Amino acid sequence: MRTVDARPLSADDLALADAHWRAANYLAVGQIYLLDNPLLRQPLAAEHIKPRLLGHWGTTPGLNLVYTHCDRLIRERDLDMMYVIGPGHGGPAIVAQTWLEGSWTDTYPGTTLDERGMRRLFKQFSFPGGIPSHVAPEVPGSIHEGGELGYSLSHAFGAAFDNPDLIVTTVVGDGEAETGALATSWSGCRFVNPATDGAVLPVLHLNGYKIANPTVLARIPEDDLDMLLRGHGWDPVLVAGDDPEEVHQQLAGALDDCVARIRQIQDAARSGSPGGATPPGEVHWPMIVLRTPKGWTGPEEVDGVPVEDTWRAHQVPLATVRENDAHRRQLEAWLRSYRPEELFDEDGAPVASVRAWAPTGARRMGSNPHANGGLVSRPLDLPDPRDYAVKVPGPGAELHEGTRPTGAYLRDVIRANPHNIRLFGPDEVESNRLGATLEATGKAWMLEQYDTDQHLARDGRVMEVLSEHTCQGWLEGYTLTGRHGLFTSYEAFIHIVDSMFNQHAKWLKTTRQLDWRRPVPSLNYLLSSHVWRQDHNGFSHQDPGFIDHVVNKKAEVIRVYLPPDANTLLWTMDHCLQSQNLVNVIVAGKQPQPTWLDMEQAGLHARRGLGIWDWASNDAGDPQVVMACAGDVPTMETLAAVSILREELPDLRVRVVNVVDLMRLQPSSEHPHGLDEREFDAIFGTDVPIIFAYHGYPWLIHRLTYRHTSHEHLHVRGYKEEGTTTTPFDMVVRNDMDRFHLVIDVLDRVPGLARKAAVLRQRMQDRRTAHRAYVNEHGADLPEITEWTWPQA
Repeated sequence: MRTVDARPLSADDLALADAHWRAANYLAVGQIYLLDNPLLRQPLAAEHIKPRLLGHWGTTPGLNLVYTHCDRLIRERDLDMMYVIGPGHGGPAIVAQTWLEGSWTDTYPGTTLDERGMRRLFKQFSFPGGIPSHVAPEVPGSIHEGGELGYSLSHAFGAAFDNPDLIVTTVVGDGEAETGALATSWSGCRFVNPATDGAVLPVLHLNGYKIANPTVLARIPEDDLDMLLRGHGWDPVLVAGDDPEEVHQQLAGALDDCVARIRQIQDAARSGSPGGATPPGEVHWPMIVLRTPKGWTGPEEVDGVPVEDTWRAHQVPLATVRENDAHRRQLEAWLRSYRPEELFDEDGAPVASVRAWAPTGARRMGSNPHANGGLVSRPLDLPDPRDYAVKVPGPGAELHEGTRPTGAYLRDVIRANPHNIRLFGPDEVESNRLGATLEATGKAWMLEQYDTDQHLARDGRVMEVLSEHTCQGWLEGYTLTGRHGLFTSYEAFIHIVDSMFNQHAKWLKTTRQLDWRRPVPSLNYLLSSHVWRQDHNGFSHQDPGFIDHVVNKKAEVIRVYLPPDANTLLWTMDHCLQSQNLVNVIVAGKQPQPTWLDMEQAGLHARRGLGIWDWASNDAGDPQVVMACAGDVPTMETLAAVSILREELPDLRVRVVNVVDLMRLQPSSEHPHGLDEREFDAIFGTDVPIIFAYHGYPWLIHRLTYRHTSHEHLHVRGYKEEGTTTTPFDMVVRNDMDRFHLVIDVLDRVPGLARKAAVLRQRMQDRRTAHRAYVNEHGADLPEITEWTWPQA
């Protein structure tokens, strides 16, 4: 593996770098252990120690080392640099560094740069009423918590896209590097356009151990590691050792080399010189492999057992300091080994030379505006959704692919915002009928192109890679740094990012409680190829459960939309692209479906979130049954059932209610979009049966509505895990959500209908039987199903 021989630090600079590093390490140890006596003005006593020792020491000195050396680069070269910490458990490092540079005090003025502020800094860490032990949203300069490992590189690339002057230094832990999400994200450099994007500078930190085991990349032969990283498109530079003076010089030289190489790659691409003609994907971007001991500068042994450079240094090396006098003396010796009297003055403030090491103002990594993306965010210039409407001569009179008009709308959104929005997806943009976007942009591709390729472009705004983890991470990094985006995916496979969604939703929930965090654009999902029209792919592709997963999160950050047709989807998308600090989930089919509402009606319906479709109802304000629906296929089946009821039982008073915004079903006390009791009762009634056809698992509707008075009259049909490769209508039959079964539900639940309409009930059962026989013989749905339309007046 390549090394750099340069030793760029003068004797003075070397001493200053080491002092800054020692100061940060001292502050990190203090956060883990100390409740009081922050400057050791008294001998360390049990009452000075926290009652619960929480935190992770092992990765922290390496994180501090990289941060310290990035500070020099920023100062000397006036760099715009962010810092993403993959081993997020190393929270003490970035908290210490941001306090030293003043960003922490600027954000939290009560934590002053003196002994009182240091005491407060130490106490708050992993303490009730304080801050978490990870690099959480509370930490200035952060966009990545890292409590769950694997997403640092993809977040970093998301931040770098369309930020041409930004360098995102990203520390990848060697434990983190074993995760699937991180393993797929190495190839992100193949999607970076050096002419228009910033750069990601990974530092793969090989300290050798996870919580209880060695790490794979730290133990494989160095040549294998070099080839692995080169194969992904990187040019790794090795920095290794356990002598601080030597490692300081190596790391300084390696960082100088890497930044110079980044600028060389970018300048060539931006200047039009011959070097810029080299396909950017064939360029090997620089990175650093940093090999230092785990828990470096901490206790070498505890009770005669090796700690430094072993897995035992991972968390708290001295765990019984309050009770064990020998351990407490060892902790005091450890803290004094950093020589705090040289680093902090009599008032407890960092001495001038330590403060001067850091950059100033917005160049401090804790104050970089990109890390508080709302500061730099710009709203999108959005076209009028009405310009993309499909014509509706009558409700359901024509079929349209729901997502195709939205593709045309997104095409023009991209044209109007060429540097501020990207579309992410795992090879499914065209499959989900959003191909019109490719009229405005290509798919980002930096590698070789063949004559048979289509729509590939170095400056493409469509980001496709067959890793949902990477798409999600890119989009999170992109929105957290103030830009806009949309993730389109097959509904069943969005589950792959369940845990990543969890983390992002938690991040947004926390940032809403931090007044210094400015709102960022929402993270938007468009889930198509959904459960009811995956009849050709079968059971493996049939799962609507992501909605259930999303609804578990706090009401203030999640929204779920089920537009019933193409025009309503247009209004929904327009709304979501304007929103902030939310996760919006839109589920809409791509197959031809009836379009029920003209554009004016669709706009009103989308803004209401739900509503009575009076054109489909005949209840005269006094329904005997409410037929509710949410989702495009459930809407069609509901209206087909209503058409049967109106023909067969014309005196039956039926009200049709369609739900777009699923959160409207909750009480207003539970969700900001929820209905109060009077509104809910006015729409759904209080004493009539409600037959609800729902896109997903039925119990979610019960969960959302159980506080409402009329819940006892609610009967929900939806997906109940009955799927296979079959016809579209057979899917709803198998799950008892078909029109015939919905009619039966009405007959069974409206008082007095069971005997009166016994013959109709029998005919509905017969139609289900006839359907099954027809499908098994012909492999297609009955003509009465495929040719059905809503009766026009």
